[in-house]
Amino acid sequence: MKVAGLGFRQDVSLASLREALMEAGGVEGLAAVATVSDKADAEALKQLARECGVPIKAVPPDVLAGIDTPTQSKLITEKFGTGSVAEAAALAAAGPRARLIATRAVSQDRTATAAIAEGDGA
Repeated sequence: MKVAGLGFRQDVSLASLREALMEAGGVEGLAAVATVSDKADAEALKQLARECGVPIKAVPPDVLAGIDTPTQSKLITEKFGTGSVAEAAALAAAGPRARLIATRAVSQDRTATAAIAEGDGA
């Protein structure tokens, strides 16, 4: 199961989410997109999920906290307890033995990040 994890600012556009996802490897083979649960209802994310034909997996912040990620952002670590929301969400949603197949990619306007993990599902 391939899952794209997405981190983004509140004012993110569909175009920025799409760009980050394409930079991370694209939609081919994706089973879901995932993000922190308090952003799972964002309109741009719902539009992206519909466009890709996949469900959104909402990952609680306490699940993200402590997930070790190759990419480290000081701001994200302070806020979420993990170095990258995109990488942590992808890993959490792809299952217990998931591994990243694409580390965090960032949109040009820096409002969206995406990473892709592969695993057995949750």
